[in-house]
Amino acid sequence: MVTAESLSGIPTFIAVARSSSFTEAGELLGISKSAVGKAIARMEERLGVKLFHRTTRRLSLTADGEAYYAVCAGALEEIGEAESNLGSQLTEPAGRLRVDMPAAFGRRVVLPVLLEIAERYPALELTLTFTDRVIDLVEEGVDLSIRFGPLEDSSDLVARKLTSHRWVICATPAYLKRFGAPRTLAEVASHRCIVGHRRGQPLSWYVNEDGGALRFMPPATYQIGDADAMVEATLAGFGLCQMPEALFRRHLDAGRLVTVLDDCTQRWIDVHAVWPRAVHLRPKVRYVVDRLLELGRGGQLDSDFA
Repeated sequence: MVTAESLSGIPTFIAVARSSSFTEAGELLGISKSAVGKAIARMEERLGVKLFHRTTRRLSLTADGEAYYAVCAGALEEIGEAESNLGSQLTEPAGRLRVDMPAAFGRRVVLPVLLEIAERYPALELTLTFTDRVIDLVEEGVDLSIRFGPLEDSSDLVARKLTSHRWVICATPAYLKRFGAPRTLAEVASHRCIVGHRRGQPLSWYVNEDGGALRFMPPATYQIGDADAMVEATLAGFGLCQMPEALFRRHLDAGRLVTVLDDCTQRWIDVHAVWPRAVHLRPKVRYVVDRLLELGRGGQLDSDFA
């Protein structure tokens, strides 16, 4: 149960965590070094964990302290943001928005949208991360995530479909002239392929055959953990590669790449906006989601903007 005493100790804890010093924290808070030390000792006793490693030279957060700091700092920031947003500015996006998105798709398709919004609303501050792995939004303090593919059921998250993308298999005309264009999935076995790499394993392709969807593992000649690098390797003629069509679009239009096995790549993958469930959706998240939904309906999230 949260008490007034526990809440009063949080600013002291955050000050110590940021300064790594009881003395500096006391100076910032206008209290003595001894009072700071006693406040931290009471918190550690109440929580039943050590929040800081103590040496003669400095303080540092323990693993439990790091986790507690992330929650406390985020909560105080949200309170400050709510206070600054009260009144006439309540409906406009403001404060810090943390967005995580797939690397290549995020940079080329989502980033221009976010920068457009940030330019329109100067009170909105952005923290952007680009990762191709699925993250725990709550644990990592992310307000909004863009994700490809099916979502695991979670009562802690809300998801809205933004658009769908067909995953195509591409190569350069020069590569296909040299090695021939595969006419069946079986023929892919004799080709060089560029595949994703995650958690120490190559990633399979999304394909369909005999009317059903399946995952297909091509020869994992080149295993690359970054989508932009995969596109570059494909353009350099290293082999066949499967990616969302949006990431290949400008190269397909320019003739630098061509698709193969189109009959086997009629599977569409949904793209979702995902955020932690809350009683009230904050203006900064709501506005960005609404804008992405609007662009998705207009087909503007289906193209490589670069």
